[in-house]
Amino acid sequence: MKDVLETTPQNAPVNTGVRDTGPLAEALSDVLADTYRLMFKTHAYHWNVEGPLFFSIHNLTEEQYEDLFAAADELAERIRALGHLAPLTMADILERSVIKDAEGTPDARTMVEDLAKDHERIAHRMHALIEMTEGRKDAVTEDMATARSAFHEKAAWMLRAIAKD
Repeated sequence: MKDVLETTPQNAPVNTGVRDTGPLAEALSDVLADTYRLMFKTHAYHWNVEGPLFFSIHNLTEEQYEDLFAAADELAERIRALGHLAPLTMADILERSVIKDAEGTPDARTMVEDLAKDHERIAHRMHALIEMTEGRKDAVTEDMATARSAFHEKAAWMLRAIAKD
């Protein structure tokens, strides 16, 4: 008898009515990678921000990285529900993501502006994912991408508002 811990995860067909799940799972993996990278970057800025707006930025980034952490799990579970494997390595996350690390140690304004731009990048990718669901009968992914886009657009707005002179 095979050891129960020797079961290897693998892609599996699903019969839920969603069509052409491969490209959807790939796009979801991309936004999962972005979400995970932005979660870490937001958390790192949360730890290291200083200055007169410390309390405001510290609290806002805490709310945002907590949301991003929960979203990463939801995105990965959606990939699995579509019958595909979620990214398994940090190398895969880094390769897929459009989110990049800051160079050097940014000041508070640069941190806030950097995060706002990253949220905008992810919102763009979410909009593309929404378009991709058309014709594939995947209202679940469409709804998820719509909700995530709304989060990223609001986060970008709040961060841009803090960075104004």
